[in-house]
Amino acid sequence: MDWITLTVRTTTEGAEAVSAMFMDLGIMGALIEDKADVAINQRPTGFWDILGDELAERMEDDVKVTAYIPADDRSQDTVAHAREALARLQRMDLGFDAGKLTLEVGGMDDEDWAENWKRQYKPFRLGHTFVVKPTWEQFEPQPGDRVIEIDPGMAFGSGTHETTGMCVALLEENVKPGMSVIDVGTGTGILAIAAARMGAARVLATDLDPMATRVAAENIALNGLSDTIAVKTGDLLETVTEAADIMVANIIADVICMMAAPARTFIEPGGLFICSGIARERKDEVISALNAAGYEDLDIREKGEWAAIAARNPRG
Repeated sequence: MDWITLTVRTTTEGAEAVSAMFMDLGIMGALIEDKADVAINQRPTGFWDILGDELAERMEDDVKVTAYIPADDRSQDTVAHAREALARLQRMDLGFDAGKLTLEVGGMDDEDWAENWKRQYKPFRLGHTFVVKPTWEQFEPQPGDRVIEIDPGMAFGSGTHETTGMCVALLEENVKPGMSVIDVGTGTGILAIAAARMGAARVLATDLDPMATRVAAENIALNGLSDTIAVKTGDLLETVTEAADIMVANIIADVICMMAAPARTFIEPGGLFICSGIARERKDEVISALNAAGYEDLDIREKGEWAAIAARNPRG
């Protein structure tokens, strides 16, 4: 199996936060290279005696946290999701200097890797009725198929990830014609497009990453939905001005916990907050945050190592 390395440059203090970010993305285990570890652990006796000053001199000043992912049809999503998570980490008040928080993709440069990945990305079914078709592939739809044309570019959301599939399934079950929907962290716009295809009359797609909103806008236009879906660049809820019947956020557990309470302001009474990007081991934390924020009737789904939740904003 071929592997791709994801390396984040950070600081000693930031290494734990970056490792936790990788865990939220479902990447278990990361290698941390920190020059400070060599200096701190020099002792008169013991295991660390075998490490000399030469090792520390060869190590870079930046702390490097490296994770490994399989080079398969889901790796594009994981890399782009990591970029988005790092962008959010940069904007958070962590109480310490986390350093550069830049992402380096090992093996080949991003553009060559993205072109190589395209060869593995084929049309596939999503939810109950949708078919996601890359723009460069041919596909003959069957009766009842709802085809979404998409070119993921370097944005998150090709649709192959379990979290996207669960979000689409929950949207299919709950979006009714004429409803309004907000898609927070839209990535390629795939969830916003799906909501519009199900009859949503007004959709807002937001993302922190300008590259993501550019890709989303292109995909929305490609599917003939520019009049229905508005795209805005901004962090989480900062660009949202009106409440919607459904808000969907396929992000990461920490961000969902943080936005659970303020999101209620932008969800109509009786409306739904659909959230995913939740690693199974973080599910209980998200459930606690949703309960503390006052949501009701939690519909919890699990697939593979991931969970998705639809939580209702009370009518009272």
